[in-house]
Amino acid sequence: MTGAAMLLVATLTPVASQTRGGTLNLIVQPEPPILILGLNQQSPTQYVGSKIYEGLLTYGADLKPMPGLAKAWSISEDGLTYRFTLQDGVTWHDGKPFTAADVVFSADKFLRQVHPRVRPILNRYLASVIASDDHTVEFKLKEPFAPFLQLFGTDNMLVVPRHIYEGTDFATNPTNQHPIGTGPFMFQSWTRGSDIVLIRNPNYWQKGLPYLDKIVFRVIPDSASRAVAFERGDVQVLRGGDVDNVDIKRLEAIPGVEHTTKGTEMYSTITSMLMNERKPPFDNVKVRQAVMHAINRDFIVRNIFFGIGKVATGPISSTTLFYDPNVPTYKYDPKQAAALLKESGVDVFKYPIKILNYPYGTAWDRLAEYVSQSLQRVGFNVQIEGTDAGGWAQRVANFDFDTTFHFTDQFGDPAIGVSRLFLSSNIVKGSPFVNNEGYQSPKTDALFNKASSSLIPAERQKLYSEVQNALVRDVANGYLFENQNVTLYKGEVHNLITSGVGTNSNFATVSLGK
Repeated sequence: MTGAAMLLVATLTPVASQTRGGTLNLIVQPEPPILILGLNQQSPTQYVGSKIYEGLLTYGADLKPMPGLAKAWSISEDGLTYRFTLQDGVTWHDGKPFTAADVVFSADKFLRQVHPRVRPILNRYLASVIASDDHTVEFKLKEPFAPFLQLFGTDNMLVVPRHIYEGTDFATNPTNQHPIGTGPFMFQSWTRGSDIVLIRNPNYWQKGLPYLDKIVFRVIPDSASRAVAFERGDVQVLRGGDVDNVDIKRLEAIPGVEHTTKGTEMYSTITSMLMNERKPPFDNVKVRQAVMHAINRDFIVRNIFFGIGKVATGPISSTTLFYDPNVPTYKYDPKQAAALLKESGVDVFKYPIKILNYPYGTAWDRLAEYVSQSLQRVGFNVQIEGTDAGGWAQRVANFDFDTTFHFTDQFGDPAIGVSRLFLSSNIVKGSPFVNNEGYQSPKTDALFNKASSSLIPAERQKLYSEVQNALVRDVANGYLFENQNVTLYKGEVHNLITSGVGTNSNFATVSLGK
């Protein structure tokens, strides 16, 4: 196999100066509905589950692949064959050996069925995945998929135990209540409404790791109480969204507190407003365009999220490959919104709409209130309905909403993080992070598909520029702002942010000490 040379990269090794032991106290906000990655992709599930499960690769701040469960990999010249050599001596948390058969099962059975981002990619591009032996896996593609190597982190191509899931209903498997992975930390307990406890994996394949004895994810519903817990030292880390943005500057100024915006390179998250395009009034493009003119997105960033963010121009983040700023713009203009509603011929007041609140804290409550008021000013009949994280996911996954908000990750390439939200082939029930709004455009489908198959960056840029213009013109989603996440941590926490996936890394090398 020629093409990309075989990459032989050393695994992480313990650092002698690191302090061993101790308990790291974190916050999980909101409480996740489940911990099984793949079955659920919400942020809290990723945060906890990434310490339990692993993928073949992880990624640096430059988004270049680094070894995970794979220690070496190669790509054929035609971009159709990817071969991975697995780490030695890896076992599942129940003591069973990890082998290439687990990788094959995870990719070809589990993820093809359950994962909203990976499923459409695998179903279209993957011709076969085979285990040459217990330590070698080979993926063959039907046609090139340019960012294929970016898929192999826990967010996307995690590996689950075949001996646990094969032949079962994945969604109701009893092990879902006691997740089993290969990661540096093992599930110990989950007291609903209180905490999730992970303990050190004594048989972790990276010898000498992890450093920590235990990680406790505390469930604290009230934002002010979460800030107090950090100030008192009850928790040592706050990630983006754990406290309201209004508290961040004050907490940053506390002696001994460190802060960083690094560790979000893989995600480049965008917050959007979803409008269910299957029914009035949002089945009319002029109504959706009117919504964009009715909302002051700069006000949202400055006053609701306290300047921590940036107004979005479209579906691709300005920090992601193939971003193009030259797209149609929607300036805040209520008069233009009213004119578009009149032009649409839709009497929007006759179609009462409910904003399904995004259950991630008080800033999101204020966002729903502001949008409700803004839409009412131009003639909409609006109410807000509350829910929890599990209820929100179920409602959106079943297309049972009028409008709501979500923040979604880009994963380094539009073919992974963006196309899933708009391809008509991905209008499938079961996940809140697919084409839930029901947007359909054969032209956009064709552009997305061609761009993902091309291996020529200039051609991909041209195609994605066309995509961005079409999606913004159609208001396929209401693009609000690019999120900026600030991670706060006490000075005794070391090696917290070491990669492009930030706090969603496995924390194998995180330690506590002076």
